[in-house]
Amino acid sequence: MRLLVTRPAGDAQRTAAALCARGHEVRIAPLLRIEATPGADLGSPPWQALLMTSANAARAIAVHPKLAELRSLPALAVGRRTAEAARAAGFADVISADGSAGALARLAARRFGAAAPLLYLAGSDRARDLGADLAPHGIAVRTVEIYRAHAAEELPAEIVAALRASDIDGVLHFSRRSCEIFVQCAERAGVVAAALRPIQFCISAQAAEPLARAGAGAGKIRIAAQPEEDALVALIGAA
Repeated sequence: MRLLVTRPAGDAQRTAAALCARGHEVRIAPLLRIEATPGADLGSPPWQALLMTSANAARAIAVHPKLAELRSLPALAVGRRTAEAARAAGFADVISADGSAGALARLAARRFGAAAPLLYLAGSDRARDLGADLAPHGIAVRTVEIYRAHAAEELPAEIVAALRASDIDGVLHFSRRSCEIFVQCAERAGVVAAALRPIQFCISAQAAEPLARAGAGAGKIRIAAQPEEDALVALIGAA
């Protein structure tokens, strides 16, 4: 298939390599640019553990001046890729929820009590409030914005041309925010219908909602079995 990957540049290159290895033709158009916030105020410890819902959080804390003070803490990650990034940042006690942010909240509720807060290393845009999820369990959460995701203003000209020419068979979406930006950029370029013509491969049903609102038919939207990159790639292999 001729595929378009819309995730941030570093992750997009890895995804593209995996898809090319499966025989697909891949274009990349990052719709988000990730910027760490190295001076983010983490607040006052002690913390019981760290929560991470994105590999971007692990990469951002890796350049934070207080990293050394945190490395001994357990790090709970939303999925395998985030867990790998946490280990690469130097965390030894890393546990993956192997699922969604909801699964991460349930894992934290099972493992921790109200002894001390959890430190949630978050992005500027969050689809879920882990503090609200864990409050009924008596667990306090300090949410710290450790990175920002900057939206692209437009699709590259070559991608617009490829969409108009129906030279793209499928588009990969890894977040609700990137789906929103994809639709917005398509609107600015006047190619909404062409942008929604390919199969839209989405990491989750929640992520796909902006595409459905923009007019993508149910038959054009495919949802990964699990909100993980490997599940999304497997879904494409079955298309």
